[in-house]
Amino acid sequence: MSNIINDALFGWYPYFCLTVFLLGSLTRFDREQYTWKTGSSQLLRRRQLRWGSNLFHVGILAIFGGHFVGLLTPIWVFDALGVSHSFKQGLAITVGGIAGIACFIGVALLAHRRLFDARIRNTSAPGDIAILLLLWLQLTLGLSTIFVSLGHMDGHEMVKFMNWAQGILTLQPAAAAYVADVNPIFKAHLLLGMTIFLLFPFTRLVHVWSAPIWYLGRPGYQVVRTRFAERRSPASVPTVRSSEPVRPITVPAHQPAE
Repeated sequence: MSNIINDALFGWYPYFCLTVFLLGSLTRFDREQYTWKTGSSQLLRRRQLRWGSNLFHVGILAIFGGHFVGLLTPIWVFDALGVSHSFKQGLAITVGGIAGIACFIGVALLAHRRLFDARIRNTSAPGDIAILLLLWLQLTLGLSTIFVSLGHMDGHEMVKFMNWAQGILTLQPAAAAYVADVNPIFKAHLLLGMTIFLLFPFTRLVHVWSAPIWYLGRPGYQVVRTRFAERRSPASVPTVRSSEPVRPITVPAHQPAE
């Protein structure tokens, strides 16, 4: 029975989440881009918003990059580069811990701002608050896994997650078996992470697809503005000429001019 549950959660559920993630994101990108927003509250608690947003975005980008490279890079690449499993484990704990703490503080500031300020809470959709709380819970689980990982500094526990992630992407039918005996806190972290991917297209997280990275290579023009307004002489002001002759206006002598 436990094998069936493990296969369902870590063998079938990932494909369901990835399918909804890809198709939902594509559909919303194509049809509902103008819904990628939330109620504006930038004028309220601007300092807390600035700190929370910066810490969250810097932390989440570092976490995503670390997970992407760490889980999806084939093991033979690390072996060819001479990177041992223990070194990779220590690097993941150090860099991931710093990024996780920064992101955790950022999410906590953003969630506190939306929950405990009545004016901001009134302009917040339930989905905005729910996704912040889910991210906060996921970061809590992720930081908690560090204490478990400290007991497996040989890195072989990390190899199980690498084999599982790469097995899912390469459609291996027995990929779920790699994580069958891992610590429950890792399983909770994986399940909630997949659930966030499932909910991704229905939340404001889809704004990540609107990152204007294509502007970096776009050919165009440059607008140059002077510091002071340019003073034009009367001669530089264009005049409008008409082909019709100008007819003078005369006022009769017996009628006073207004």
